[in-house]
Amino acid sequence: MTDLSTTDVESGSVGKASAERGSVELGPAGLVLDGREEALLCASLFYFRLPREVWESRLARVRATGYRAIDVYLPWNFHETSPGVWDFEGRRDVGAFLDLAHEAGLAVIARPGPYICSEWDGGALPAWLPLEAGLELRQAEPRFLAHVRTWFDRAMPLIAARQWGRGGSVVAVQLENELDFFDTRDRGAYITALRDMAIEHGIDVPLIACAGQGDLVGATGGVEGVTPAFNFYPDDRSPFVEPEVRRYADLMADRGEPLLITETNRRHATLRRLLASGATLLAPYLQASGFDLGYTPSVGNWGGPGGFMTHDYDFNGYLSPVGEVRPEAAEARVLTAFARTLGPALTRATARAADDIAHVTVPTSASASQLVLDGGGTVTGVPNLGGEPGTATIAASGDLPEIAVELEPSSCALIVRDLPLARFGLPGTLRFASADLVGAGPDGLELAARTRGAVALDGGDGAQLVELDAPAPGEPVRATVRSGDTEWNVVVRHPDDVDAPASAPAATGEAEALTGAVRLDLETRSGRTSAHESAPASETVGVHRGRTHYAASLAGVRELLIEGAGDIVDLALDGRALPSRAPYGAAFLVPAGGADRLDAVVETWGHSNFDDARLPGLALGSLRGLGRVRSVAAREDVGALWTVDGGEQWAAEPAPLRGLGGWSSTRIGRPATYRRALPVDGSSHHALHLKGLTAACTVVVDGETRAVSPDDPWVHLAPGEGRELAVTLAHWPGSVDGAELLRLAPVGEWRVEPQSDEALLALAGQEATGRDLELPLELAPGEETWLDLAVPPGGRSLRFAGAQVRISAFARNELLGRVWLDDAARPEFTGGDPGRLWIPGAWNSGTVRLLVRGTAGGEPPRLERVTAAPAPE
Repeated sequence: MTDLSTTDVESGSVGKASAERGSVELGPAGLVLDGREEALLCASLFYFRLPREVWESRLARVRATGYRAIDVYLPWNFHETSPGVWDFEGRRDVGAFLDLAHEAGLAVIARPGPYICSEWDGGALPAWLPLEAGLELRQAEPRFLAHVRTWFDRAMPLIAARQWGRGGSVVAVQLENELDFFDTRDRGAYITALRDMAIEHGIDVPLIACAGQGDLVGATGGVEGVTPAFNFYPDDRSPFVEPEVRRYADLMADRGEPLLITETNRRHATLRRLLASGATLLAPYLQASGFDLGYTPSVGNWGGPGGFMTHDYDFNGYLSPVGEVRPEAAEARVLTAFARTLGPALTRATARAADDIAHVTVPTSASASQLVLDGGGTVTGVPNLGGEPGTATIAASGDLPEIAVELEPSSCALIVRDLPLARFGLPGTLRFASADLVGAGPDGLELAARTRGAVALDGGDGAQLVELDAPAPGEPVRATVRSGDTEWNVVVRHPDDVDAPASAPAATGEAEALTGAVRLDLETRSGRTSAHESAPASETVGVHRGRTHYAASLAGVRELLIEGAGDIVDLALDGRALPSRAPYGAAFLVPAGGADRLDAVVETWGHSNFDDARLPGLALGSLRGLGRVRSVAAREDVGALWTVDGGEQWAAEPAPLRGLGGWSSTRIGRPATYRRALPVDGSSHHALHLKGLTAACTVVVDGETRAVSPDDPWVHLAPGEGRELAVTLAHWPGSVDGAELLRLAPVGEWRVEPQSDEALLALAGQEATGRDLELPLELAPGEETWLDLAVPPGGRSLRFAGAQVRISAFARNELLGRVWLDDAARPEFTGGDPGRLWIPGAWNSGTVRLLVRGTAGGEPPRLERVTAAPAPE
């Protein structure tokens, strides 16, 4: 059977020709390209997470799934590599990437920020911006906007020159990202400034701004000319997806605008539910995975709180980080074929609560959706939210009886009813189809299914209902349906056979154990230090990514308080390594035990990609490095002698005098405020420790309000602060266990060696000799060494085994990534596989250089083995 509606997928010719004709409209039917109304599926595909050598193959694999669009972030700090230094060459050549997307027949939604999130270092905001006095991130503030303008002056012309209709494929530009999560004071002024900059550079395709939690005005500022889009990340098993999405579809319809979903889950069962609820753009994040090459992962609000994003950036989309095509790609081909086949009828449809589902035997939606198609007919989405197969009974209609439809586990059937077939050059009406309608033309109907089903057709003499067997891969089921003098050819294919993609290179061979290495006679740092009175932030000494080395004398110091350190802190006292820490800026005490010297190495895993107030190092724009280091000169219990304002329970003056948290009340959860003057000396720094704090509270220091959380229950008091202090707690017995005041003294005369990512790469690229060894490699805690590891040719996934070691791997003057093997001090890793790194085939010269560091606190550090598995790319 010939399916004219899908021929463009195989060649890409329609997408390329359309781009040359050139018109983009944004209206109730969604993004309409050259008058072609079709629900668009869009895959995130990021050039900055892939070697340039694989861009073309990854774009081709996305196009082969039937997705007609990609969304592309442009990370500011990937291109401005240090203040005023710009790079758009090599794998930073975003213009070349956009050109390849055009050649692949893919439309592009460009997302230049300035903030992108994307679990990328700092959300793409350069790490040096917070060093500028008075600058406020993501605000309509002149200094920040001036920096944004320098970025847009470089990024926007590249985008503008590649817009749809100008020989390129950019069909929309997103301003900012999920601004409704952030406390921007004047959203309208901020988004207006970004809009005007884009227009000044010739952007005339639609401008959009995405809401991360449904606050469309919070995301767009209500600015004219900027269309709201939405990011939905539901639980795939939630029964409430449909009514939530329909609410936003109705809201946008009232504005005469479409429901654009710019980020959502990867599973096509969920995407079907969104489509049936009125979305015209579906952009699951992240269908095409990649790798955070270099020092680019973030730390973020995933975890409890905090987490290190893995270099392996993978949310289980249909393409793995190394290019493997996963089974979900078949579901993509089916859903995109369904959307192409129904075309304008689908994009012009209106969503409502389904009224034709009589009974479902498995967990399903609380309010399933139905699309009323333009020109007649309906599509009803029937989810199976459980892990077992079941059935849905569809209500009788006209001369059709009730029909039982098989539901696969974790699926969503899209049941078409009463669809006029004249638009496809066919007679009659498709009264019912339990399988997916993936093609229609003069030769008949094409369906896709894994289960048995039914189809009913009506040529005017009454509906003819035919049961259909389940197809197998390569074995379609064919039937001829007759109603009076009218007949239709019907073919049902297995999803694996729908628009089969061009074959991807397969990984061949087994994983190989790599045991032969050379331990190099190469230093791990330069040893060139400079003097500082206090420990500087990494950024102030030029380390925006990389690590900073610190050393100071501790003569007479018994205990240290370290405030604001992040991300990976390795301390040593008189050469004795302590367990690593990842404090995210939280204060912590270090017993010095009479040591004479403190050494510290602080490695920046990444800057926060989100704005999380629970820990200082998770705030957007927070700095990295060792933070403030002071000795503890004295301790004093200040848990008593607090006056209490118990709110409604407080009768009158004089105020009761209680211990901190000791007020007893029947008003559970109501705020109580405790006040006292602290015995500060007016000249020293102090730190107040709220011991055993179990819930967030507010602390007012001399009229200034601060938030304090259980994750960092410390309040720093600068000299002169703390004479008037108030702590407000929601009343709950045991919510705090008293308070202690520490008087602090400076630790000075620091020697500091910055070691930026450029410095580390230069060191990793040096020629060196060494001694052959066979793994395993054993190290002392705190010891570092370089290894050259022989690797078989081609693209390889490298996997490391061992304990108490951190490994950085380098090839072709790039950091491939970092892994941290079994260590109780290791933070939570999120995103992808924390134990895998990837060396692309084009980068594989036969050797990978490793920087291996032993860590303290567990068994002896040991790199047990490395294995290399073929990666298809």
